[in-house]
Amino acid sequence: MNRRNWLKNIALASGTISLQSFTLTPEMAERWTGKRVLFQGDSITDAGRDRELSEPNHPRALGGGYAFHTAANLLRTNIPFELEVFNRGISGNKVFQLQERWQEDCLDLEPDLLSILIGVNDFWHSKSHEYEGTVETYENDYRRLLERTLEARPSIAIMIGEPFLVEGGTALQEGWEEEFSAYREAALKLAREFNTGFVPYQSYFDKALVDAPVSYWCPDGVHPSIPGAVVMAEAWLETFKFM
Repeated sequence: MNRRNWLKNIALASGTISLQSFTLTPEMAERWTGKRVLFQGDSITDAGRDRELSEPNHPRALGGGYAFHTAANLLRTNIPFELEVFNRGISGNKVFQLQERWQEDCLDLEPDLLSILIGVNDFWHSKSHEYEGTVETYENDYRRLLERTLEARPSIAIMIGEPFLVEGGTALQEGWEEEFSAYREAALKLAREFNTGFVPYQSYFDKALVDAPVSYWCPDGVHPSIPGAVVMAEAWLETFKFM
């Protein structure tokens, strides 16, 4: 499969499942190398990765969460592309903290595909960590991050992950789910504005609760268990298909 057809299939697959599909021009397809994938975000992406290891495709460098499970599938099913998958998530990060380390932990890596999941700390820390940011802060900081990324790498493909809270988690307080919906809406708004992919994690967890309680998927409502991480990998792979 040549790269042009490959990208066409990506766009078609994304458009049938995600809330926002990719628009990939022929010019972008010609420039695409299809090689380097970067996962960015907070503790959900970090998932205990070994930050001393910087090379791609290393099990400990990828952590034990959805990024690892997604990478395992991509590497198994896309052998001819010789993918390099990196994880640079850092626990506790908010959007402005991604911005502070973006040159080293994103742009210098020259990713062809960037997957970002960020937002729960922008909300959570405003409730319990004396952080004064609002949903407007989150949206504006995120917009500047995306603008910076596209200015540096115009042909990059971007996946925005929907920030989520799983109902019934032990860390959640009454009313948080409803209030947090504004952050999910802001992420979707930015995906539409920048024509990126959008991974609907919240709906995948909502559906998973039919099969098992929150304690099975995401005990505290924020950090997924092993099966919860697999649910996230499934959501990611369903949204963006390589083949």
